[in-house]
Amino acid sequence: MTDPAPRKPPRSAMSVRDMIVAIGVLALIVVVIGGLSRGCSFSPGGPTVDPGALPVVDAPAELRGLAPDVPFSLRVPAVPPGWRSNAVDQDRLDPADPAAGRAVRTGYLTPEGRYLRLVQSDGAEEAVLASETGATVVPAQGTTDVGGLAFVVYGLPDEEPIWIADLDGVRILITGSGAEADFRALAGAVLAGEALPAGTAPS
Repeated sequence: MTDPAPRKPPRSAMSVRDMIVAIGVLALIVVVIGGLSRGCSFSPGGPTVDPGALPVVDAPAELRGLAPDVPFSLRVPAVPPGWRSNAVDQDRLDPADPAAGRAVRTGYLTPEGRYLRLVQSDGAEEAVLASETGATVVPAQGTTDVGGLAFVVYGLPDEEPIWIADLDGVRILITGSGAEADFRALAGAVLAGEALPAGTAPS
Protein backbone atom coordinates (compact mmCIF):
# COMPACT_ATOMS: atom_id res chain seq x y z
CA MET A 1 0.00 0.00 0.00
CA THR A 2 1.46 3.34 -1.04
CA ASP A 3 1.64 6.33 1.24
CA PRO A 4 -0.83 9.10 0.41
CA ALA A 5 0.65 12.17 -1.27
CA PRO A 6 1.56 14.94 1.19
CA ARG A 7 -1.01 17.64 1.49
CA LYS A 8 -0.61 21.33 2.19
CA PRO A 9 -1.50 21.94 5.84
CA PRO A 10 -4.66 23.95 6.43
CA ARG A 11 -4.30 27.66 7.17
CA SER A 12 -5.36 27.03 10.72
CA ALA A 13 -2.21 24.95 11.17
CA MET A 14 0.13 27.79 10.11
CA SER A 15 2.08 29.32 12.93
CA VAL A 16 2.61 32.99 13.67
CA ARG A 17 6.20 32.51 12.57
CA ASP A 18 5.06 31.33 9.12
CA MET A 19 2.91 34.44 8.75
CA ILE A 20 5.78 36.75 9.73
CA VAL A 21 8.09 35.12 7.18
CA ALA A 22 5.47 35.53 4.44
CA ILE A 23 4.96 39.20 5.29
CA GLY A 24 8.72 39.75 5.26
CA VAL A 25 9.05 38.24 1.77
CA LEU A 26 6.24 40.48 0.47
CA ALA A 27 7.88 43.57 2.00
CA LEU A 28 11.20 42.68 0.32
CA ILE A 29 9.48 42.38 -3.07
CA VAL A 30 7.86 45.81 -2.62
CA VAL A 31 11.22 47.39 -1.71
CA VAL A 32 12.94 45.88 -4.77
CA ILE A 33 10.20 47.03 -7.15
CA GLY A 34 10.25 50.51 -5.63
CA GLY A 35 14.00 50.74 -6.06
CA LEU A 36 13.88 49.70 -9.71
CA SER A 37 11.24 52.29 -10.55
CA ARG A 38 12.84 55.13 -8.53
CA GLY A 39 14.56 56.80 -11.47
CA CYS A 40 11.55 56.80 -13.82
CA SER A 41 8.16 58.43 -13.91
CA PHE A 42 5.17 58.49 -16.25
CA SER A 43 4.47 61.64 -18.17
CA PRO A 44 1.93 62.07 -20.96
CA GLY A 45 4.24 64.56 -22.69
CA GLY A 46 7.21 62.20 -23.01
CA PRO A 47 9.80 60.36 -20.91
CA THR A 48 11.27 62.01 -17.87
CA VAL A 49 14.09 61.14 -15.49
CA ASP A 50 14.62 61.75 -11.81
CA PRO A 51 17.20 64.58 -11.63
CA GLY A 52 18.28 63.38 -8.20
CA ALA A 53 19.28 59.97 -9.60
CA LEU A 54 21.84 61.36 -12.09
CA PRO A 55 25.26 62.96 -11.61
CA VAL A 56 25.67 66.72 -11.69
CA VAL A 57 28.61 68.56 -13.26
CA ASP A 58 29.67 72.19 -13.30
CA ALA A 59 29.02 72.87 -17.00
CA PRO A 60 30.53 76.39 -17.10
CA ALA A 61 33.75 75.15 -15.50
CA GLU A 62 33.91 72.11 -17.79
CA LEU A 63 33.33 74.21 -20.91
CA ARG A 64 36.00 76.72 -19.85
CA GLY A 65 38.37 73.81 -19.36
CA LEU A 66 37.67 72.48 -22.86
CA ALA A 67 37.85 75.85 -24.63
CA PRO A 68 41.64 75.87 -25.15
CA ASP A 69 41.47 72.43 -26.83
CA VAL A 70 38.85 73.11 -29.51
CA PRO A 71 39.35 75.22 -32.66
CA PHE A 72 36.12 77.20 -32.37
CA SER A 73 34.48 79.57 -29.92
CA LEU A 74 32.40 77.83 -27.24
CA ARG A 75 29.29 79.31 -25.66
CA VAL A 76 28.54 78.89 -21.95
CA PRO A 77 24.71 78.81 -21.86
CA ALA A 78 23.03 81.03 -19.26
CA VAL A 79 20.43 78.35 -18.48
CA PRO A 80 17.26 79.15 -16.47
CA PRO A 81 17.22 78.64 -12.68
CA GLY A 82 16.73 75.01 -11.70
CA TRP A 83 18.40 73.56 -14.79
CA ARG A 84 21.28 71.19 -14.08
CA SER A 85 23.99 69.68 -16.25
CA ASN A 86 24.80 65.98 -15.99
CA ALA A 87 27.58 65.65 -18.58
CA VAL A 88 30.08 67.61 -20.70
CA ASP A 89 32.40 65.93 -23.21
CA GLN A 90 34.09 66.46 -26.56
CA ASP A 91 35.13 64.23 -29.47
CA ARG A 92 35.56 64.14 -33.23
CA LEU A 93 32.42 63.94 -35.36
CA ASP A 94 34.10 61.14 -37.33
CA PRO A 95 37.04 59.40 -35.61
CA ALA A 96 38.25 58.20 -39.02
CA ASP A 97 38.26 61.70 -40.52
CA PRO A 98 40.06 64.41 -38.51
CA ALA A 99 38.84 67.02 -41.02
CA ALA A 100 35.18 66.30 -40.16
CA GLY A 101 35.36 68.59 -37.14
CA ARG A 102 34.96 68.40 -33.40
CA ALA A 103 31.88 68.45 -31.20
CA VAL A 104 31.37 69.54 -27.60
CA ARG A 105 28.25 68.04 -26.02
CA THR A 106 26.52 69.23 -22.86
CA GLY A 107 23.55 67.44 -21.27
CA TYR A 108 20.93 69.37 -19.29
CA LEU A 109 18.03 68.37 -17.05
CA THR A 110 15.08 70.71 -16.56
CA PRO A 111 13.32 70.98 -13.18
CA GLU A 112 10.52 68.82 -14.68
CA GLY A 113 12.98 66.02 -15.47
CA ARG A 114 13.22 66.65 -19.22
CA TYR A 115 16.57 65.97 -20.86
CA LEU A 116 18.17 68.15 -23.55
CA ARG A 117 21.52 67.88 -25.26
CA LEU A 118 23.44 70.82 -26.71
CA VAL A 119 26.08 70.17 -29.35
CA GLN A 120 28.55 72.85 -30.45
CA SER A 121 30.71 71.99 -33.46
CA ASP A 122 32.85 73.34 -36.27
CA GLY A 123 31.64 70.54 -38.58
CA ALA A 124 29.25 70.99 -41.48
CA GLU A 125 25.53 70.83 -40.69
CA GLU A 126 25.19 67.46 -42.44
CA ALA A 127 28.07 65.97 -40.43
CA VAL A 128 26.74 67.28 -37.11
CA LEU A 129 23.26 65.93 -37.89
CA ALA A 130 24.65 62.54 -38.93
CA SER A 131 26.66 62.29 -35.69
CA GLU A 132 23.43 62.56 -33.68
CA THR A 133 21.25 60.32 -35.85
CA GLY A 134 23.74 57.60 -36.71
CA ALA A 135 23.60 58.63 -40.39
CA THR A 136 19.84 57.98 -40.50
CA VAL A 137 18.18 60.31 -42.99
CA VAL A 138 16.04 62.76 -41.01
CA PRO A 139 13.93 65.21 -43.03
CA ALA A 140 13.77 68.93 -42.34
CA GLN A 141 10.40 70.08 -41.01
CA GLY A 142 10.91 73.82 -41.46
CA THR A 143 12.59 76.60 -39.52
CA THR A 144 12.01 78.44 -36.28
CA ASP A 145 13.46 81.71 -34.97
CA VAL A 146 14.86 82.31 -31.50
CA GLY A 147 16.23 85.76 -30.75
CA GLY A 148 16.92 86.40 -34.41
CA LEU A 149 18.77 83.08 -34.88
CA ALA A 150 17.15 80.77 -37.45
CA PHE A 151 17.11 77.06 -36.53
CA VAL A 152 16.38 74.33 -39.07
CA VAL A 153 14.06 71.80 -37.40
CA TYR A 154 14.61 68.14 -38.27
CA GLY A 155 12.54 65.22 -37.10
CA LEU A 156 10.70 61.95 -37.65
CA PRO A 157 7.31 60.95 -36.19
CA ASP A 158 7.63 59.76 -32.57
CA GLU A 159 11.31 60.78 -32.48
CA GLU A 160 13.00 63.60 -30.58
CA PRO A 161 13.26 66.78 -32.69
CA ILE A 162 16.62 68.22 -33.67
CA TRP A 163 17.26 71.95 -34.06
CA ILE A 164 20.39 73.19 -35.87
CA ALA A 165 21.59 76.76 -36.39
CA ASP A 166 24.78 78.52 -37.46
CA LEU A 167 26.01 80.97 -34.82
CA ASP A 168 29.11 82.95 -35.80
CA GLY A 169 30.45 80.02 -37.82
CA VAL A 170 29.67 77.39 -35.16
CA ARG A 171 26.93 74.79 -35.58
CA ILE A 172 24.55 74.74 -32.63
CA LEU A 173 22.41 71.59 -32.29
CA ILE A 174 19.70 71.01 -29.68
CA THR A 175 17.82 67.75 -29.20
CA GLY A 176 16.17 65.80 -26.41
CA SER A 177 12.86 65.00 -24.72
CA GLY A 178 12.00 68.58 -23.79
CA ALA A 179 9.00 70.51 -25.00
CA GLU A 180 9.33 73.32 -27.55
CA ALA A 181 9.49 75.82 -24.69
CA ASP A 182 12.53 73.97 -23.30
CA PHE A 183 14.23 74.04 -26.71
CA ARG A 184 13.59 77.77 -26.96
CA ALA A 185 14.87 78.32 -23.42
CA LEU A 186 18.13 76.51 -24.19
CA ALA A 187 18.54 78.29 -27.53
CA GLY A 188 18.06 81.63 -25.77
CA ALA A 189 20.52 80.58 -23.07
CA VAL A 190 23.15 79.91 -25.74
CA LEU A 191 22.61 83.33 -27.30
CA ALA A 192 22.82 85.05 -23.90
CA GLY A 193 25.80 82.99 -22.74
CA GLU A 194 29.46 83.91 -22.58
CA ALA A 195 31.45 83.29 -25.78
CA LEU A 196 34.82 81.69 -24.97
CA PRO A 197 37.68 82.36 -27.41
CA ALA A 198 38.76 79.56 -29.71
CA GLY A 199 41.81 77.57 -28.69
CA THR A 200 44.13 75.35 -30.66
CA ALA A 201 43.02 71.85 -31.57
CA PRO A 202 45.25 69.11 -30.09
CA SER A 203 47.32 67.12 -32.53
